[in-house]
Amino acid sequence: MLNIKTFAVNPLEENCYVVSDETHECVIIDCGAFYDSEFRAIEAYIRDNQLKPVRQFCTHGHFDHVFGAGFIFSAYGLRPEAHAADAPWIEDVDAQCRMMGFDLGSVPPSAPVGTLLSHGDAVSFGSHTFRVLHTPGHSPGSITFYCADEHVAFSGDTLFRMSVGRSDLPGGSWNQLLDSLATHIATLPPDTTVYPGHGPRTVIADEVRMNPYLR
Repeated sequence: MLNIKTFAVNPLEENCYVVSDETHECVIIDCGAFYDSEFRAIEAYIRDNQLKPVRQFCTHGHFDHVFGAGFIFSAYGLRPEAHAADAPWIEDVDAQCRMMGFDLGSVPPSAPVGTLLSHGDAVSFGSHTFRVLHTPGHSPGSITFYCADEHVAFSGDTLFRMSVGRSDLPGGSWNQLLDSLATHIATLPPDTTVYPGHGPRTVIADEVRMNPYLR
């Protein structure tokens, strides 16, 4: 059984997930923590639940999802694992913010990217395995992590509850986004619970039935 803890972090209220199982190993997905209080809250949760962080995953490289990648690397020695197409953004968050016209002052240090993930890869921790789905459109390297055993997916900014991610940022493509949704998201089992990059979780059956971008 997966234990999924959500931290809504940074000024854009991005969802950082700490995912663990009965082995007490955990993975951190999309650590966008920006403030010291957010770092401390994540550390405290990991410590209080006696978890062992073993991997750091990124659904994509946009700054609000990777502000805390350097913190996780410093605290636990875990390099962010991401798709190659978004790796350069993760390694220079400050330059990315400037390129996209966001001025948040001094940003936390970036982290060197570790394993590059591709569509179809199996990534494991504890007693669980996630399958990597390449779902570009919001960004060139957007990926979704799907756990078939638990009927759970982490979609980043590809899918939100009754909405989808924007495609007008550098490297985005509306046509690619629609194809990713039709090919890899809408075809997941109907009872799959989706944990997005912002906002509340949702279920594939509801999205296929009511989300206009998946119909």
